[in-house]
Amino acid sequence: MLEFKIIQELEPNEELLENIKNYNYTIKNGKIKHLKATNLQFIEPTEYLIKYPTTLTILEYKVNEVSNKNFYIKEYNKKYNLKEIKQILMK
Repeated sequence: MLEFKIIQELEPNEELLENIKNYNYTIKNGKIKHLKATNLQFIEPTEYLIKYPTTLTILEYKVNEVSNKNFYIKEYNKKYNLKEIKQILMK
């Protein structure tokens, strides 16, 4: 059986929380897990599920990418940075 050890709990992004405070939403904290007996690590993203007035699922990945786009919106199948997310939420 596979055994995982949680290395780090990922906290929600404070700037994004400030922008969605007027929405009805839930948050599922992300985790970085290590698969025991191997050197593999898995990242579960922080999930922001906005329910009202629009329905969006925003995933925040803790990665160091060159493009600096840590957010993914499931409904649009596209990656965004924080500035772009703010513009989408204003619409």
